[in-house]
Amino acid sequence: MMFWKTVKQRAMIVALLFLLPLINGCSETKEMPSEEPASNQEKFFLGLLPEHDLFTQVQRYDPFVGYVSKRAGVDVELRVLSRYGNLINNFADRQLDAAFLGSLSGALAIEKIGVEPLVRPEWVDGSSTYHGLIFIRKDSGINSVAAMKGKRFVFVDKATTAGWLLPLHFFKQLGMDDFRTWFAETYFSGTHEDAIYDVLDGKADIGAAKNTVFNRLAEKDGRLLKDLQILATSPDVPSSTMAVRKGLDPSLKKRLVTIFLQMDQNEEGREILRNFGATRFIVTTEKDYEPVFTYAGEIGRDLAKYNYFKE
Repeated sequence: MMFWKTVKQRAMIVALLFLLPLINGCSETKEMPSEEPASNQEKFFLGLLPEHDLFTQVQRYDPFVGYVSKRAGVDVELRVLSRYGNLINNFADRQLDAAFLGSLSGALAIEKIGVEPLVRPEWVDGSSTYHGLIFIRKDSGINSVAAMKGKRFVFVDKATTAGWLLPLHFFKQLGMDDFRTWFAETYFSGTHEDAIYDVLDGKADIGAAKNTVFNRLAEKDGRLLKDLQILATSPDVPSSTMAVRKGLDPSLKKRLVTIFLQMDQNEEGREILRNFGATRFIVTTEKDYEPVFTYAGEIGRDLAKYNYFKE
């Protein structure tokens, strides 16, 4: 009987030894070091578009700087662009190694200078896309196309889907041959946030912006849902995607993808993601931009020939 117990005990010990790797595998996954050789690049310039004001943009993305720097072995530096139109020039002059791009700015950069999209965030609601909004104040009295005549319209920028392509598509559907003569005034706010608040505060009568910025502001400012009304939305397009310049060191590019895709597998990364409003990063490719190219084509815009400054 004692022998049987000893055998059973030994069997249990052996079983536990086999189970230990499985048990450990259920715990927090650790980032695997890249087998790629280190890049010779020491400085890495990451561009940000003016989606929000400068302070908000830096505050949102700055936590990524230290995280990526120490894991990629390069000194990451943020560069917030003053306007969307600077994007192509900055990439073309190799002043940027990568940038977080919106859907139209990303599509333009793919077509014109061959940037490669890598990853984009998946938000806490499970989405990884956004759409554009056209909105008015509920008390504006604007309830028809005719009521829009002589009003003020605020765009964001000519390199945004939500702040430019959507309004142009909207105007075409309404039968406006020339929106410039239809409205008393049109202008560009430069940021989605400013476009939203210009309508909310009565500086403009109608505006356009992306839903993710609208929703983020609405969580803090109840006036947006109380006082603004959505008139139209665009198709879903990829959220802010990190794309890298053509010719970036392949080993560095591979490390960046690994770093972002594994952020949700360690506590430091999860904390940064939580504060950013995301749960993880997902792989993004040029194919994800097909809706942007289609949408642009429907309003007669060939992105390969698109001239930001002559639009």
